Amino acid sequence: MTKLFVDKTIAINAPASNVWDVLTKSELNCQWAIEFSSGGPEFHLESTWELASPVYWKGQDGTVIVEGNVTAVKQDKLLRFTVFDVRMEERPEVTEEDGITFHLAEVEGKTTLHILQGDFYAMTNGQFYRDASAEIWDKVLPKIKRIAEEF
Repeated sequence: MTKLFVDKTIAINAPASNVWDVLTKSELNCQWAIEFSSGGPEFHLESTWELASPVYWKGQDGTVIVEGNVTAVKQDKLLRFTVFDVRMEERPEVTEEDGITFHLAEVEGKTTLHILQGDFYAMTNGQFYRDASAEIWDKVLPKIKRIAEEF
């Protein structure tokens, strides 16, 4: 079976704890999550970031735009959660590796952030959505880097 994932990595001159905060704290993730709005409402991520807890991408007015659940978590090292646009009728079957996965690896105070997003293969027009998401991550990752380094 073919799989369609966005697979990107960036080096960040900051400890993994800073990067983790940029990913998980609403007051910080709103600075990069805006790239996913594609001209729509600005939003941020909210969750307790505990295993099986819900993850909500909320607009400024509190409206849930995307929802999911945490499927893997290890503080400062690994975070994976599913993502479903609540405006879409189709909810494809997901496996444990589906959704957005952040892998953080710190060496001597510097962190490598690796993201995987997918599997877009299960979606109608999956290649289109995979390519669009890859373009967004090309904007998001430098923002995450800048925020974590300025922390």
